[in-house]
Amino acid sequence: MPDKHLSSQFDSEMNAVSSRVMELGGLVESQLRHAMYALSQFSPESAAKVVEIEAMVNAMEVEIDRDISSIIGRRQPTARDLRLLMAMSKTTANLERVGDETRKIARMVLSIIEKSGTVRALPASELRVAAELATGLLRKALDAFARLDTATAVAILKEDDLIDREFDGFVRKLITYMMEDPRTISASLDLLFLAKAIERIGDHAKNIAEFIIYIVKGEDVRHTSMEEIESAVK
Repeated sequence: MPDKHLSSQFDSEMNAVSSRVMELGGLVESQLRHAMYALSQFSPESAAKVVEIEAMVNAMEVEIDRDISSIIGRRQPTARDLRLLMAMSKTTANLERVGDETRKIARMVLSIIEKSGTVRALPASELRVAAELATGLLRKALDAFARLDTATAVAILKEDDLIDREFDGFVRKLITYMMEDPRTISASLDLLFLAKAIERIGDHAKNIAEFIIYIVKGEDVRHTSMEEIESAVK
């Protein structure tokens, strides 16, 4: 009976910290939505909201990391339970970094608003396509993490390549604009900064997908070919 009681307590603690990770994910998604609206509408109010939410994201990341460290220290979990806790810790860190990227986007939008309107003549709409891809990828990663869905995790890894290609194509266009009209260089560099932040959000979603495979299969698939990954999850 005492063993069952301890097991029940452990399950309760694991569920609680898992719920907190999902709560953090929802908060970061909200932050990201505000950042994307700020980017699409050049809205200073939405950009300010992103910065405001950042403090909550940082505080929650610290709390979750503390809870995970406490569980590991007291329960000394092994095998899949330990993998789950480690993956939750890394997922929390990646979510906090997504928050950092959204804050960068918001601050750059505020900087652009204060400058001339040159940036509006550049292909900013194409940047929003990449932003939508990154936002959708993060949402899928969080949903897959909640279900420990390896099939969706593999699909996310493939989809991240689309964001990378969007980024590369966007950079080439910006270079063309700068070469044709040097007056666009400053604004183009601002957009390049935004594009890089969006690409990094996609990378963090990809990391979360890799953690899912690690939890379920015990395989570290970083720096692994797609063929090997697909073989690992079968």
